[in-house]
Amino acid sequence: QVHLVESGGGLVRAGDSLRLSCVGSARPFRYYTMAWFRQAPGQEREFVASISRNGGDTAYAGSVRGRFTIARDNANTVTLQMNSLTPEDTAVYYCAAADVVDHTHSGHWEYDHWGQGTQVTVSS
Repeated sequence: QVHLVESGGGLVRAGDSLRLSCVGSARPFRYYTMAWFRQAPGQEREFVASISRNGGDTAYAGSVRGRFTIARDNANTVTLQMNSLTPEDTAVYYCAAADVVDHTHSGHWEYDHWGQGTQVTVSS
């Protein structure tokens, strides 16, 4: 079992940047595919970005590609750099870890461990 804790959310204006962090405990992150998801009020939880166990491969949702960057270190931290934020990016952002699937998988049901989420609000 891995315990995930997100941080870095906040209230920003359109065009600003934020950097989210996810720190884990127990088993090292290298055993897991890591991802970020988000959920806006009244909407389904949606995939944002994922990164492979060795950090060499990434995948992004079309809505964030070119603006967001996911990265991981060799220990227990995964980050999501978010640039050029828009009000449509407003959501609770969740860090997730998958035991089995690789980074090409984007279904929230495929991820086994979740953080508590961090709120990102972008004003126009």
